[in-house]
Amino acid sequence: MAPFVSLLSTIALVSLPSAWAGVTYPDCTNGPLKANLACNTSASAHDRAVALVAAMSNADKLNNLVNNSPGFSKLGLSAYQWWNEALHGVAHNRGITWASGGAAFSSATQFPQAITSGAAFDDDLVQKIGEAIGTEARAFANSGRAHLDFWTPNVNPFRDPRWGRGHETPGEDALRNGRFGEAFVRGMQGSDSKDKNRVIATCKHFAAYDLEDNGGGSGGVTRFNFDAKVTVQDLAEYYLPPFQKCARDARAGSVMCSYNAVNGVPACANLYLMDTILRGHWNWTANNEYIVSDCDAVYYLGNAAGGHRYKASHAAAVGAAFEAGVDNICWATNGAAPSPSQAFSQKLFSQETLDRMMVRQFEGLIRTGLLDGPQGAYRNLGASDVNTPSAQALALRAAEAGIVLLKNDGVLPLSLSKEETVAIIGFWASKADEMLGGYSGTPPFNHDPATVAKQMGLTVKTATGPVSQGSGDTSAAVAAAKNAAAILYFGGIDNTVEKESNDRSSLAWPAGQLAQIKALAALGTAPVIVVKLGTHVDDTPLLAMPGVKAILWAGYPGQDGGTAVMNLLLGKTAPAGRLPMTMYPSSYTQDAPMTNMALRPGGSSSKYPGRTYRWYDKAVFPFGHGLHYTNFSAVLQSTSLSSPLSIQALTARCTDTYLDRCPFPDLNVNVTNTGKVTSDYVALAFVTGTYGPAPYPIKTLATYTRLANITAGNTQTASLKWSLGDLARVDTSGNRVLYPGNYTVLLDQPTLATFSFSLTGTEVILDTWPQP
Repeated sequence: MAPFVSLLSTIALVSLPSAWAGVTYPDCTNGPLKANLACNTSASAHDRAVALVAAMSNADKLNNLVNNSPGFSKLGLSAYQWWNEALHGVAHNRGITWASGGAAFSSATQFPQAITSGAAFDDDLVQKIGEAIGTEARAFANSGRAHLDFWTPNVNPFRDPRWGRGHETPGEDALRNGRFGEAFVRGMQGSDSKDKNRVIATCKHFAAYDLEDNGGGSGGVTRFNFDAKVTVQDLAEYYLPPFQKCARDARAGSVMCSYNAVNGVPACANLYLMDTILRGHWNWTANNEYIVSDCDAVYYLGNAAGGHRYKASHAAAVGAAFEAGVDNICWATNGAAPSPSQAFSQKLFSQETLDRMMVRQFEGLIRTGLLDGPQGAYRNLGASDVNTPSAQALALRAAEAGIVLLKNDGVLPLSLSKEETVAIIGFWASKADEMLGGYSGTPPFNHDPATVAKQMGLTVKTATGPVSQGSGDTSAAVAAAKNAAAILYFGGIDNTVEKESNDRSSLAWPAGQLAQIKALAALGTAPVIVVKLGTHVDDTPLLAMPGVKAILWAGYPGQDGGTAVMNLLLGKTAPAGRLPMTMYPSSYTQDAPMTNMALRPGGSSSKYPGRTYRWYDKAVFPFGHGLHYTNFSAVLQSTSLSSPLSIQALTARCTDTYLDRCPFPDLNVNVTNTGKVTSDYVALAFVTGTYGPAPYPIKTLATYTRLANITAGNTQTASLKWSLGDLARVDTSGNRVLYPGNYTVLLDQPTLATFSFSLTGTEVILDTWPQP
């Protein structure tokens, strides 16, 4: 979406136009709709929406196909803004009105960005985050400060480490992103019944979207004109499964189509993606959900400069989008305002399409209780449900759970007396705002590391550092570090560099920051502990410095990021997060163009190294890496898998509509804490083997779970849940196939335990993929 960063500092202080005000609930008792079936809460959401749309004129319908909808005054339906953001908490944007001066609704809980929450590998935690965000979002709406739909979560896989929006996602793995999205949507929308949603969640960006400006716009390739060339195999195996979980399995009320084209057709005009796959193959028509365009995406699929030029006119672009499946056009500030009326008058989309789009939009709103009156579900949520103690505790817990210990030479956790000085150095040390990341709202508080350390009673000396390349001056940092018992350096790439509309061209540590770390490590008077914020930078230089004793990665840990980091450094909590992405060497950018969407190595270029942990094995830190303050041993067990299993028997007893969702026998993991520190443990179960066609991935994440608070000397047991689809592979036609053969489960990264089993019989296609 087009960024609205400029609004962040002012939006809470101004009086917004009425079209931007929050939702107004119509009066179904005394208002114009009182006799309309739409107000009958005993009828289905679909029938109610059909009756409502039948009362509208075509002119009114056409005016309300855009994000900033003027409403239907004759029916008592006020203006409605479809653009509401809540990626990791209610955020500043067009649809949300913030109070000022510390009043109610002047702040909302800001959780870690998805990249940090994703590193916790805890779907229960993600669902609780979604529930907390959905609760606060609905409270804003009930108070007239927001609307009922929110454009979250972002489930695009983090394919390329340069992508400016990768931190908005749970990581690079399709299975992880899918489970994250499913858990988040279920939490946010609620599960009272299919017709009672707390809010509408929107899974974005559909599909194969992970490029902003190709590392600086070289060659003129931007997200507005990029044509992602993706094989059917890679679509079905990697780019689309997270959306399948969101749409088919979690029943997200909305999906957003993306800016880019896929194989020559812009995503927001792509009938194959939106109709054949999303609504057809995944049966996403069951609840009549709707599709919204990314902001100005329809403008750029027309004849706009810098766009796809897929259609010769703006009206033709609007018609193509609507006929392909888009139901609402978001218009930002960069393009001509969309004109559905002009497209309709030119017969570029039909009456049937117009009515269907309106029914889809209002059916979604009716499911949230738009017409249910003050006694409707979730209408009781208000100011007291925002910034609750439980939400604040959850934000801190999520930050702590997602921090990853990359290196530790035995110095962590720190043991410091109040008489000892700790040096806290770097740009991030006192920049709590930067720990929020993009698409943020105003948090109830911001806790940066330096302030938290002082509040803990430590003697603190601070020095700032450069953000990107910056200065190589190290004098202030060295002066602050003299006589310190420990040196904490907070650095990395922040969201002034990796952000929407901007891709990076380098994975190297910023030169100015690296110069500071070198100077601090060379002192030799105290251990240097580096805390990395942001996403990818190549730690190879740090690993070569004897003075750098420990490295943590925290991503964007949210409003309580400083507290979470200091708690881990001082041993108040123990690290157990795992990297949700591969940490690549800087050289990777030389061999892997951002525009190459292929996952597998080789292809037309022998130098092409492939993507993600499944195909690339030269990582600085691999996907799933994460150390602890203690040691663990583990054993994998399953009596059900001790003998070969017949594929035909497994599929024959499946009762699910979709074979890929059929359960596979549980694998039990017994984890023993053999050290001295109580700690969580994330059990990552990868599978490997030579089943199915070559080439073979190095390994593939098949399932995971998080075991909590394993005390020293004790053992916990968990059942690893997985499905037939989690063990299947995708062939070149996109079919998900369960193959006979010998399978080996690899627990942890690096491998801590293994388990082997066999599948017999003949291969079975669990999911037959529609061809373009």
